[in-house]
Amino acid sequence: MNMLENLHSASKSSSRSRIALTIGDPAGIGTEVTLKALADRNLLQSNSEFTIFGDRRHIVKTYSLLIDNSNFSIADPDSINIVDIVNKDDIVLGSGDRASGAASFAYLDAAISGTLAGNFDAIVTAPIAKSAWKQAGHHYAGQTELLAERSQVSDFGMLFVGRSPHTNWVLRTLLATVHIPLSEVSKQLTPNLIEQKLELLRRSLLQDFAIANPRIAIAGINPHSGEQGQLGREESDWLQPLIERYRQQHPNVQITNPIPPDTMWVNPAKAWNNCDRIQLGYDAYLAMYHDQGLIPVKLLAFDRAVNTTIGLPFVRTSPDHGTAFDIAGKGIADPASTIAAIELAIELAKIRTMQKKP
Repeated sequence: MNMLENLHSASKSSSRSRIALTIGDPAGIGTEVTLKALADRNLLQSNSEFTIFGDRRHIVKTYSLLIDNSNFSIADPDSINIVDIVNKDDIVLGSGDRASGAASFAYLDAAISGTLAGNFDAIVTAPIAKSAWKQAGHHYAGQTELLAERSQVSDFGMLFVGRSPHTNWVLRTLLATVHIPLSEVSKQLTPNLIEQKLELLRRSLLQDFAIANPRIAIAGINPHSGEQGQLGREESDWLQPLIERYRQQHPNVQITNPIPPDTMWVNPAKAWNNCDRIQLGYDAYLAMYHDQGLIPVKLLAFDRAVNTTIGLPFVRTSPDHGTAFDIAGKGIADPASTIAAIELAIELAKIRTMQKKP
């Protein structure tokens, strides 16, 4: 039995995981998918304690709207722990604005405070609208940046995780750069940044997934990974030498040479879809920029991908979709990604707890 199996086995008898859930922008589908997720049979049997951060009146109103207008089971708010954060203004479903932005910021801020105080093991965040945050005077690139600031960490990253329903293989993709224009990518991709992301990924694979000897695939920056300098020199000038140094410093890590970005995702797709090809998959993938990593992730795991913020002192996960204002309140929002985010939060919280024990 390997380290991960030991931890999973031991976690079955461990104390309950305490999961904080924020409903995100109340004008979106966050409340709906949260209530649907908390009615999931597997989550109900997970021996976990769930607490929703949001406006109770809004949550009850959403429940009443959905109970006769949905093909999914809906959790009754009366059966859920709720930290009631009263909305100061009325919220209009389907219309994100200053009021909904202020509300979603308040929910997350309170959840962070409770988690940093030791009351929760993980936070699962429903989607927010960045434009609504800005209207409310909160100028953050997203929830991840607020989580990092409040946790007083500067070394963090967005790791996207998806478990295949066909093979049970887990795809993990870290982005070196995130929400920046494509014209800025080459300016921000430096040796220091890539070394920082590699080390962050290595630590997360050990701390969060109990993988002590990881296999990491790293994407090239240019088409064909530069084709020996003909299509760009970043790979030959500094990326390949950086990888060589990292291998010497961390002999327990197997890391590839820069793989041409257009072919790097062929083997993960085989591992995702074919049980006989799982060995072709790596433990994690490092992509250089947003679309290079997320196009393949969403092709393979659109309704199962989970955004995990690594580098925080606690576990944070989030479904990999937006507020979907256009379908808010219609009862048709799919909770699959939210369920996956909660399941992953429980798993990672238990692994962290077991790692702390002697």
